[in-house]
Amino acid sequence: MSESNNFPGWHGTTIVAVRKGNKVVVAGDGQVTMGQTVMKHGARKVRRLGDGNVIGGFAGATADAFTLFERLEAKLIQYPNQLMRASVELAKDWRTDRYLRRLEAMMIVADAKETLVLTGTGDVLTPDYGVTAIGSGGNYALSAALALADATELDAEEIARRAMKIAEQVCVYTNSNVTLETIEF
Repeated sequence: MSESNNFPGWHGTTIVAVRKGNKVVVAGDGQVTMGQTVMKHGARKVRRLGDGNVIGGFAGATADAFTLFERLEAKLIQYPNQLMRASVELAKDWRTDRYLRRLEAMMIVADAKETLVLTGTGDVLTPDYGVTAIGSGGNYALSAALALADATELDAEEIARRAMKIAEQVCVYTNSNVTLETIEF
């Protein structure tokens, strides 16, 4: 892989998804980093998609992520209430389309039925334990959320908030400006 195709943007955020009880939550920090400089503190990396019954969060290049969100929304219109099918179709396009293949982002998307991680290599992954995370602080948030989900009676929203707090304390690319979206079912 050439140096220009390496993806430094993966190191600039934390997104965590937690599914527990009758809720699924996607939370993300607001820090935008360019190299070693914080460019923005309050970016919104988590948002509702389609008719509001899907939530998504992204790590990576912002413009690329918004392009992918738009493409996913189009797939959700084409395949209503079929997040898995829409995500697989997006992943196919992302992997094979010359323009989309250059996009540098990862996404977590969730609805009432499933949580998925989408990547530019064509992956559509479902987490084993109802918890997943991406970005530079993703492993910290994932570990914290897994432990909290297993060892406490906290609900999905509180687990996500606490996991983001732990990630913010140890990852220099993650801040405490958390955006959180919830779907109850």
